Amino acid sequence: MPNTESQDRPGRSFLREHPGFGLFWYARGASALAFQIQGVAVGWQIYALTRSTFELGMVGLAQFLPMMLLTLVTGHVADRHDRRLVSAVAMAAQGVVMAVLAVGSRAGWLTPATLFASVALSGAARAFERPASQALMPNLVPAALVPKAIAWGSAIFQTASIVGPAVGGLLYAAGAAVPYALAGLLALAGAGLTAAIRMAPAPPARKRAGSDTVFSGLHYIRGQPVILGSISLDLFAVLLGGATALLPVYARDILRMGSVGLGLLRAAPSIGSLAMSALLMRRPLGGKAGPKMFAAVFAFGAATIVFGVSRSPLLSFAALMALGAADIVSVVIRSSLVQLRTPDAMRGKVSAVNALFIGTSNQLGEFESGITAAWLGTVPATVLGGVGTIMVGAIWMRLFPQLLAYDRLGGEIRKAG
Repeated sequence: MPNTESQDRPGRSFLREHPGFGLFWYARGASALAFQIQGVAVGWQIYALTRSTFELGMVGLAQFLPMMLLTLVTGHVADRHDRRLVSAVAMAAQGVVMAVLAVGSRAGWLTPATLFASVALSGAARAFERPASQALMPNLVPAALVPKAIAWGSAIFQTASIVGPAVGGLLYAAGAAVPYALAGLLALAGAGLTAAIRMAPAPPARKRAGSDTVFSGLHYIRGQPVILGSISLDLFAVLLGGATALLPVYARDILRMGSVGLGLLRAAPSIGSLAMSALLMRRPLGGKAGPKMFAAVFAFGAATIVFGVSRSPLLSFAALMALGAADIVSVVIRSSLVQLRTPDAMRGKVSAVNALFIGTSNQLGEFESGITAAWLGTVPATVLGGVGTIMVGAIWMRLFPQLLAYDRLGGEIRKAG
């Protein structure tokens, strides 16, 4: 009984009782923090060099294209090779890229073209890291504790998303090389922690026919309407509603908050997400998960509209917090479905497809926001994106009635065999 209580109590005991997950958790935090710091530095540096919303959108495209092109390969690699080493090597590669950006910024030879190339290389490495890391996590804790581990992983990611932009914005004031150097060190630390994970080798699982092809993840998702509906809803909702690529414009030209303000604005959605994560850890979603996911999408769109028209830094910060809180509900539902309903032998491939959907909504969403802002203006583009998100939610309610009717998470763990 005491052991069960210690597992259910949020605290460091969970990390101590599952040391492999503890290393994984710290590595995930270091990698996420590095990514967030790099994101602030790249966005501010590109806009400082070009003053172009189109170029800001191109940063998102440069991150997204490698993920799109490598999705099937990265999932196959995650299922065929040691997921710890795949993830560690990918983190180390990102650290090297960030070190190059630090040197180039210090020496003064970085141009928009070299920045885009570096972002693309980092995106390619991250394309290998994400599915391997996501597929590794369920092997580090008992199956019954996977939802709890997902909550822990979400919490550290959101914490990094809060701290990273603020740190990146503060350090950028000392020169672009400083945040890049710190991000590189963090990525290399994450690689070392991941490589240090030790776990008992799992016996080779019997694979169902066709499960070891590069396309099997796509086939599996297509046959699971609840999973397909949830990840595609997230894809199009965030694709249209995401305005993070335009935050440098709001910080510099509309709200006039400077580079420190940019860091605070980028941190705001994660503050809302972390608060919602803490609430969900204490009060799980329970029943009516599908309707709650749609309600979160509508709230996400409404918060985007409020942020778009706001001229008050305080109101803008609050709107971004509300946006992040709504988004984490979708994240928890989607992640739980993907991890618990997918056989281990296919988890890398399915995670890769899921990562593609997430990357499409985030990175390609930044590209869409930049292009739309260049055509229509920053504020109209942001407001239109929020309206589009609400419309997508209404359409998806009709396209995926299984998702709308979905009730309770949990009890869906599937084993390969």
